[in-house]
Amino acid sequence: MKAVVLYEAGSPEHLCLEEREMPSPEENQVLIKVKAFGLNRSEIMTRKGLSPDVHFPRVLGIECVGEIIEDPSGEFKKGQKVAAFMGGMGRDFDGSYAEYAVLPKSIISTFESNLPWEILGALPEMFQTVFGSLHLALKIKKEETLLIRGGTSSIGLLAAQLAKSEGVKVVSTTRNINKKELLLENGVDLVVIDDGNISQQIEDQQIKIDKVLELVGNFYIEGLFGNNLS
Repeated sequence: MKAVVLYEAGSPEHLCLEEREMPSPEENQVLIKVKAFGLNRSEIMTRKGLSPDVHFPRVLGIECVGEIIEDPSGEFKKGQKVAAFMGGMGRDFDGSYAEYAVLPKSIISTFESNLPWEILGALPEMFQTVFGSLHLALKIKKEETLLIRGGTSSIGLLAAQLAKSEGVKVVSTTRNINKKELLLENGVDLVVIDDGNISQQIEDQQIKIDKVLELVGNFYIEGLFGNNLS
């Protein structure tokens, strides 16, 4: 099989495409055929050498979608569609930058979808990030008002959809007035054009913000929202 292997940290040229033997799953592992995977900033950091716990050589890739090829336990059927992400993938053990991957069953989730693989490949880590942000960190509740800063990012757009499905009012920001309709069509209740003075705009419109999902940078939170955060 083909795999992209990183033997030492450095520039993108350090990623080596090579032929490797097909791996075999052991107990509590499955072999999957990788159909698509997302590219994550954490992988860039690892490639640059900013992940000290990652030892080389390593096949990077912290998420993927694909099909089951072999499961020694018989729990998963051959050809079953699955997604995998995190849990040490691409860091503690080889990840998704390959045609096939042996992964622990604990990070495998089955799904049914007719979406093309290239779209599915971008979803696992994005959904995990948004779910964790909204429910585990912010603990959003029905009828609260959530402000999403950086709303036109992929994370921002998905967060708006999931928050709306929970009965949350969504206020979203963008610095580009031409993207206002995109946000409204995505379910956002109110769009704030980020001119560097979000706090004043929120105060002028008498909006009470309960929670903030900051996607631009934590450095900017203090001072931008004033006393409008409960």
